[in-house]
Amino acid sequence: MNIVTGAMGSLIPKLGELLVEEYKLHKRVKKDVEFLRKELESMHAALIKVGEVPQDKLDRQVKLWADEVRELSYDMEDVVDKFLVRVDGDGIQQPHDNSGRFKELKNKMIGLFKKGKNHHRIADAVKEIKEQLQEVAARRDRNKVVVPNPTEPIAIDPCLRALYAEAAELVGIYGKRDQELMRLLSMEGDDASEKRLKKVSIVGFGGLGKTTLARAVYEKIKGDFDCRAFVPVGQNPDMKKVLRDILIDLGNPHSDLAMLDANQLIKKLHEFLENKRYLVIIDDIWDEKLWEGINFAFSNRNNLGSRLITTTRIVSVSNSCCSSDGDSVYQMEPLSVDDSRMLFCKRIFPDENGCLTEFEQVSRDILKKCGGVPLAIITIASALAGGQKMKPKYEWDILLQSLGSGLTEDNSLKEMRRILYFSYSNLPSHLKTCLLYLCVYPEDSTIPRDRMIWKWMAEGFVHHGNQGTSLFLLGLNYFNELVNRSMIQPIYGTTGEVYACRVHDMVLDLICNLSYEAKFVNLLDGTGNSMSSQSNCRRLSLQKRNEDHQAKPLTDIKSTSRMRSITIFPPAIKLMPSLSRFEVLRVLDLSGCNLGENGNLQLNLKDVGHLIHLRYLGLEGTKISKLPTEVGELQFLEVLDLGRNHNLNELPSTVCNFRRLIYLNLVGCQVVPPVGVLQNLTAIEVLRGILVSLNIIAQELGKLKRMRELEIRFNDASLDLYEDFVNSLCKLHHIESLDISCNSRDTSSFELMDLLGEQWVPPIHLREFKLFMPGQLSALRGWIKRDPSHLSNLSELFLLSVKEVQQDDVEIIGGLLSLRCLWIITSTHQTQRLLVIRADGFRCMVEFRLDCGSATQILFEPGALPRAESVVISLGVRVAKEDGNRGFDLGLQGNLLSLRRFVSVLIYCGGARVGEAKEAEAAVRRALEAHPSHPRIYIDMRPDIQEDAHDDDLCENEDEVEN
Repeated sequence: MNIVTGAMGSLIPKLGELLVEEYKLHKRVKKDVEFLRKELESMHAALIKVGEVPQDKLDRQVKLWADEVRELSYDMEDVVDKFLVRVDGDGIQQPHDNSGRFKELKNKMIGLFKKGKNHHRIADAVKEIKEQLQEVAARRDRNKVVVPNPTEPIAIDPCLRALYAEAAELVGIYGKRDQELMRLLSMEGDDASEKRLKKVSIVGFGGLGKTTLARAVYEKIKGDFDCRAFVPVGQNPDMKKVLRDILIDLGNPHSDLAMLDANQLIKKLHEFLENKRYLVIIDDIWDEKLWEGINFAFSNRNNLGSRLITTTRIVSVSNSCCSSDGDSVYQMEPLSVDDSRMLFCKRIFPDENGCLTEFEQVSRDILKKCGGVPLAIITIASALAGGQKMKPKYEWDILLQSLGSGLTEDNSLKEMRRILYFSYSNLPSHLKTCLLYLCVYPEDSTIPRDRMIWKWMAEGFVHHGNQGTSLFLLGLNYFNELVNRSMIQPIYGTTGEVYACRVHDMVLDLICNLSYEAKFVNLLDGTGNSMSSQSNCRRLSLQKRNEDHQAKPLTDIKSTSRMRSITIFPPAIKLMPSLSRFEVLRVLDLSGCNLGENGNLQLNLKDVGHLIHLRYLGLEGTKISKLPTEVGELQFLEVLDLGRNHNLNELPSTVCNFRRLIYLNLVGCQVVPPVGVLQNLTAIEVLRGILVSLNIIAQELGKLKRMRELEIRFNDASLDLYEDFVNSLCKLHHIESLDISCNSRDTSSFELMDLLGEQWVPPIHLREFKLFMPGQLSALRGWIKRDPSHLSNLSELFLLSVKEVQQDDVEIIGGLLSLRCLWIITSTHQTQRLLVIRADGFRCMVEFRLDCGSATQILFEPGALPRAESVVISLGVRVAKEDGNRGFDLGLQGNLLSLRRFVSVLIYCGGARVGEAKEAEAAVRRALEAHPSHPRIYIDMRPDIQEDAHDDDLCENEDEVEN
């Protein structure tokens, strides 16, 4: 059953909070609250049981009862929160008032009167809720509603990354790609008929792996073309956005694209491709009319051998995409029995021998019902893998019985939902709620991991396990478990860490339907496909896609007074009604919406002060230049995201009221916090982009004891300012990520790194350390030599203005066992002339960058950097010529076999001749082009070289350097 438990998870602890002496409830009221708490605990357990019952086996009366309880829990939490806001609000310290003792006494009396009224209100509300709850219980008993009785630290499964990174290899895609699709693309032919534009459309229903196949083809052949693009489309697309995305991906990111209409964009695309051989893949087309518009841009027959690939679920669309002679439709078939088995077993059984004997028959039966659909196989296998250990055989048998009659041509979508639904129903109650919440995001969205977790927290989906545990870290466990169960697709950053996720369109289809039935999210997309008729929906997602449509604010949204969450995607901000209409809003995410002077003037941000229940306020990239003072009324605010508002340069002093604030993002702003504000933010865990220019502000940082992540910029460089900062840092014992930079260049007389080395001991859980200012490596050497365990969890190290690097430094840093990403850039020429990257260091390195300018040659030993996917290094031409017989050999050829992203060599030509520079470039290029992994190659020639024709005369003309 797709029931979620409403507000139960967060309501029950709040009822317990009401019982503490602090709130001084009347004895009778306390008794009623205790009754409610116990009754709801019992109902919560029953709702969880209901959620475990298969959808088609749930009695309708049970469903109606569960709906009533869930809705009542929302109303109860609203009542409790209103009381807590009023009572706690009286305790908020206001700025000191010197107007006399009479006024102080008057305010105190008013406060006592308000508290009396508030206690009277909560008593009446509790009494009314108790009566409603008893009525629901009585109705359940009268109708004999019987709740059915149906029959874990978390880390991302290391096998799963290989599953996504190597999907093509896992399911026999190479055979399909090489033998069939490549034949249709005619990539091997040289005759004139193969030089024309050729189109191939891959068609099949969702989950068959069309995108995976298209991506595999794209990765193999993209190097044969002058430009290339891979653009997802999806349902209800905006033509202009699709055309802009194609142009940008092809390499034409002009700033004026946003101003052009569809015809102008088609013309620009036509002109851009005029004399180029291009490869374009347009993924997931649903509409023939959309294709007709896109196709105009590719009508140019330049006979350069260009290729255009489309994917779609609809046969008529694929035929429209391939209407010309010579174009081909590739019908995507389900996986073979052997490929299905390979994919299934690889996800469940760690042993390379495959399926255990006792699971042979049930595995075959399950795979038969999956019908060769990769998505179904992956999701079911992930559920049976059960996270850290495989589930027992009897649970496999239960699953087999629940899968129905298998996939058929007529009911493929319905049966796919049934298959995916098994994985959903197998989730714990809290993960079901978190997964359903993802339907607030449009199709094909890249969903930032951290932002999603903060919103889960604000919605009350993440609850404390052990006291003292960070709610965010608990939410991170939730995220990782959804990844492990293949319910969301992880997106990996350059260091191999997950920073975002996507929801497969079939999973999105499932959770949107479940959300609709549970009245969980109200989707308004401007297409008529909405849930605006639901009068008691608690969450709103505005996803209007048609920019050209004349927009009017939505004045007919029902039950705005009960709305708890609003997420808006541009340009749907034009539909947003006044904020003052929302009484119990907890989440308001306006990220990316234009609220600046030239943006949406209908939405008055001052009204945000009415949203006294707000926990999450997302204003990133909204182009605001000022935060209204009314924001200080948000005493329950936990997340304030102001990033990328470049014109924002101050915060109101009322921010000091944010005593529950956990996350504050000011990256990309120019904000110096008012004196006295930071010391009040005692709950803060993440502080990003803070600008410090006063000693008192640096000192206030030391009072933020719960800080986990700190990103700080100094406006001015002064020794006493740095000393105050380091003293504060020594008091922050939970730091996991530290990012420091300085706007000033004047650091000649002192260095922050020296102070850190002398006074600060990195906490053992430090994961990231980034210093974007001059410094010595001596501090780092001291930390490691003194106690290597203090950096045992360090994963990312960025030092961007180091004065010198010695071989000892390379070997000491190479011994850090968890290090995955390293950036070291030197600011002087004092570095050792030869730095050797040995095979016994940097064993976990994924992204490696070592730029030592013209003073050094870097050499890789065989076996060095066994896991590196991208490498950036420098080469000093003059040093390489003067030292030894190695020439320009960097040890790259036949080495670093995991390089699959790119390699970049910065060739410094200072003091060298033109011929020597050209010789160095040719030697490096030969070595890289012969690399077996075929990474992308970038060679950057840095100027100031010496002419062959003028012996020792230095040439200052940069034009003589060939890039």
